[in-house]
Amino acid sequence: MYRFTDALIIGATGFAVGELVFPDGLQGAAPVHGFLTALCALGALLVFPACGLYGSWRGRSKAGLALRVLAAWVIVCLLALVAAFLLHQVGGVSRLWSVLWVAWSAIGLVASRVLLYGMLSSVRQQGINAKRVVILGYGPLGRDMYRRVQHIPGAGYDVVGIYDEAGATDLPGGVAPLATLDQVCAFVHARRVHEIWLTLPMAACRDLYSVVFHFRNDLVDIRWVPDIMSVELLGHRFSDFMGLPVIDLNSPPDSGVTGWVKASFDRVFAFAVLVGLSPLLAAIAIAVRLSSPGPVLFRQARLGMDGQPFHVYKFRSMVQHLDPGGVTQAARDDPRVTRVGAFLRRTSLDELPQFLNVLRGEMSVVGPRPHAIEHNELYKEIVDRYMLRHRVKPGITGWAQINGCRGRTDTVEKMRRRTEFDIFYIRNWSFVLDLRIIVYTAVHGWTGRDAF
Repeated sequence: MYRFTDALIIGATGFAVGELVFPDGLQGAAPVHGFLTALCALGALLVFPACGLYGSWRGRSKAGLALRVLAAWVIVCLLALVAAFLLHQVGGVSRLWSVLWVAWSAIGLVASRVLLYGMLSSVRQQGINAKRVVILGYGPLGRDMYRRVQHIPGAGYDVVGIYDEAGATDLPGGVAPLATLDQVCAFVHARRVHEIWLTLPMAACRDLYSVVFHFRNDLVDIRWVPDIMSVELLGHRFSDFMGLPVIDLNSPPDSGVTGWVKASFDRVFAFAVLVGLSPLLAAIAIAVRLSSPGPVLFRQARLGMDGQPFHVYKFRSMVQHLDPGGVTQAARDDPRVTRVGAFLRRTSLDELPQFLNVLRGEMSVVGPRPHAIEHNELYKEIVDRYMLRHRVKPGITGWAQINGCRGRTDTVEKMRRRTEFDIFYIRNWSFVLDLRIIVYTAVHGWTGRDAF
């Protein structure tokens, strides 16, 4: 019935738009309009099921469903357009009718699902059409799954039993405690359980086969919820690898379209800054050259994305010297810092040449700050997840810097705090977040008590 409802929405919308656009309605318009309306309605009956629009959507994202509906509708429209082209009828199609019909059909298809799932959610909240569930494993993951069921009653799940080998004493009320797998099997039969959720810890995964074997003759759905959070480093992503489904546990941000947008913005922004501030850059270069003997730019080896080495550029702010014991961070009132260099460091103007690194693709405008290689070797052994900062391009400014983690990192706690901010940024990256950081840096981030 729902499939025919979708076809009816498409056909009725095409007819209604035709009545508005054409003086004599759709019947008085060129025959190709009626042909496209009928063809798309029929195409929806064939294409929409193949796109998975009529399967159960319990507990899944409704936004994802809406996007899938729109994608399926676009496919149907493209197929109809190809058919009209092959029949040499494209020239007779009204553009106004086409745009209005496609748009209003999309709205109708999405709105019908919003209405349907709203009604289903209301019904399920009353306990009707709910699926009975048994959770196997009541550790942190099992508790999280139970909380999600309680917070999303519209999904229509009712946890009726929990299996826990350790004999947890804090099981929620109204839920049957199950101590053995044999008890679980008997309970599944007695209560006619619909689904079993496996939320066992990673250490118990070796027993997964025996658990599944226990329920081989039970006609219930078994969902395995991998305990990936216990081993997650940066993020996780499900993908197809060599024809098999895999879970990537240390995935950096997606480098698809969003990565292309970030890389394009970086280069355009860096070019604009270098051109726009060229008079200031020239003045600073002259001042540095006159302040003390030595080159204008300071180059130092750093690690970029995935540990690739590169040389970062800065305006030289110190007198030329050698650090026999490795790289020594600048301290307040450091005698090595020149008078011009002190001003540049205090205002962060010494960082401006790093836009050359951005233009070369070695850095990003926003990202974790690159540290000296000697410091990486030191802190990677004592700060947990320190090297995960190098899964993305380093930046001129970052989430850690606008949250007060600037300047010298002379204690392990300071570096640990900076690392936590950097990992938060990597996990939660968005283009909007980058813009927020850039605006904050431009307004507040050039000076501060930790800049010296």
